[in-house]
Amino acid sequence: MSALASSIVQFTRSGFGIPLLLMVVMAMMVLPLPPLALDILFTFNISLSIVIILAVVYARRPLDFAAFPTVLLAATLLRLGLNVASTRVVLINGHTGPASAGHVIESFGNFVVGGNYAVGIVVFAILVIINFVVVTKGAGRISEVSARFTLDAMPGKQMAIDADLNAGIINQQEATARRQEIREEADFYGSMDGASKFIRGDAVAGILVVFINIFGGLAIGTLQHDMSFTDAGRVYTLLTIGDGLVAQIPALLLSVAVAILVTRVSRSQDMSQQVAAQVLAQPKALGVAAGILAVMGLIPGMPNVAFLMMAAICGTGAHFMTKHRARVAAAKAVAPAAPVAHAGGAPPEMKELSWDDVEQIDPIGLEVGYRIISLVDRAQGGELMGRIKGVRKKLSEEIGFLVQPVHIRDNLELGPNAYRITIHGAPVGEGEVYPDRDLAINPGQVSGTLAGIATKDPAFGLEAVWIEQGRREQAQTLGYTVVDASTVIATHLSHLIQNHAHELLGHEEVQQMLTRLAKSAPKLVEDLVPKTVSLSLVVKVLQSLLSERVPIRNLRTILETIAEFSPRVQDPVALTASVRVALGRSIVQNIAGLRQELPVITLDPTLEQLLQDSMLAGAEGGPGFEPGLADRIHGALLESARRQEMAGEPAVLLVAPKLRPWVARLTRHTVPGLSVLAYNEVPESRRIRVIAAVGR
Repeated sequence: MSALASSIVQFTRSGFGIPLLLMVVMAMMVLPLPPLALDILFTFNISLSIVIILAVVYARRPLDFAAFPTVLLAATLLRLGLNVASTRVVLINGHTGPASAGHVIESFGNFVVGGNYAVGIVVFAILVIINFVVVTKGAGRISEVSARFTLDAMPGKQMAIDADLNAGIINQQEATARRQEIREEADFYGSMDGASKFIRGDAVAGILVVFINIFGGLAIGTLQHDMSFTDAGRVYTLLTIGDGLVAQIPALLLSVAVAILVTRVSRSQDMSQQVAAQVLAQPKALGVAAGILAVMGLIPGMPNVAFLMMAAICGTGAHFMTKHRARVAAAKAVAPAAPVAHAGGAPPEMKELSWDDVEQIDPIGLEVGYRIISLVDRAQGGELMGRIKGVRKKLSEEIGFLVQPVHIRDNLELGPNAYRITIHGAPVGEGEVYPDRDLAINPGQVSGTLAGIATKDPAFGLEAVWIEQGRREQAQTLGYTVVDASTVIATHLSHLIQNHAHELLGHEEVQQMLTRLAKSAPKLVEDLVPKTVSLSLVVKVLQSLLSERVPIRNLRTILETIAEFSPRVQDPVALTASVRVALGRSIVQNIAGLRQELPVITLDPTLEQLLQDSMLAGAEGGPGFEPGLADRIHGALLESARRQEMAGEPAVLLVAPKLRPWVARLTRHTVPGLSVLAYNEVPESRRIRVIAAVGR
């Protein structure tokens, strides 16, 4: 048997299984089958239904059985083909006796309903009602709602993947896999919505086939074979009911399989594990049930033995489950014994102070309240450590140097749900999260409101709501981007590290970068540092680039530019301007992508000339003019940047090279999202389109 099963599996995988099944179905509808073939095919149909429902029960997620709609269609076609074949045999040979259509139909007609066609009709009607009215209708409704909700939630899920990717929580391969899973989930539930109609149509077809067989058998038996009305009714009704039961039981099993699959929650557990973990894991429920059953068992006239026996079983189960949970809790509460400080019991000697006792300030620190510690503790299922590692890896690849480790510690001075991010010991950001809730962020295009704790996204200041975890799907359907507490902290940390990357780059990090570059370009590094320029000057140029969020991955081009211009100038600002020109192509690409046309904002020629004249006059730190003009420039730039953001285009201000450092410093924190470029930084291959001019 095992060899036969293996051969069947190999034949199916070879690609001939489904076409052969379709050929068999077509043959059953056209060619007459002997009773033995009907017995084999009916037995195979019942076996197939049992295998399918067991596969559904043991599937850990609905997508693990993604081929179920196709399998359901094939099983339905097989059953309909058998109905046609058995109807032909019953109507042609039914007058010869109950065994004319095979032993399977005869057994179901005699054994299951005791040879009584009235009982058979009642049993068949009950099975049809259960299948058609209860199981099939409920499964169809759930499939329809699941398909609609899944399709509506797709944009929110896609945005959540993009947010995780941008925060460094997942890489590109994981993002691609998650997007593929979302597409497969939408296709699956859409297919299940249509496949549930197969079951409903099959149930209707089963009812019609039974009536056709009964009335057709009566007509054929009485008119063609000279049978009495009573004999014809008894024989053809028993055969029809047996045929209907043989087909209806597999149909009911498949309907139950559909209902189980569409009501499953997408967790990595099979149905038995979920039931054991969620239904039978509550000792209190079993205890209360035992008490109710015991009271019912003591009522006179009730089946006392049955109720009291079931009460004893429930009470015993509640008792053992309570003891098991107590042992697990006690094992978790036991702490390891502290080591003995001194074998002889004498107090340890006081250690002399050293430089090791002077605590150094961490480059990056994360302080958390006591309720957030669970997010950090991996023993409690915390994912924050892994998220932070992903953030460091992504940012290190993007900006061009290794981001230092994040030192995490608890701080009792903070609120229970608060956290604080520090750079070199100084706070640069803080926020509040709820570990048992999800944050639903409003990206600006949502179709409804959510109940919860209103707040703002700590990284970007967007409107958001802390919602219960069970309402994630609803929030995604409304267009919200939903993330958990760990992702909120990781995203905030990533945003702050990007803004303060220039503070994290020091002499040690630059020396490590030069050492790595020396392996591929030894002559460049050897002749530049320290022969031509000092390490401090290189550090200042790299820090200036990072302060304007220009990556320093292309270290070779940066050093070659410094080597070219450093013999004539040693000013970090001038060297940074020259490096930006050399990196112009990548700078513009980071801002505007691959589009050939670059929309820009410019300064009115009169205003630009005024600013240049002021700088030539020797003003310290930039041009000098009345404060009212500075406010008007700032307001005009802010309005133009907002218009570009609403249009989905980058906000770029194009100015003269001498003005660029001062204007960039002026607008860095006051006009978010505005990139300031010099004329000579735009590659010749890019076309410039002026969209606004800021005047006096």
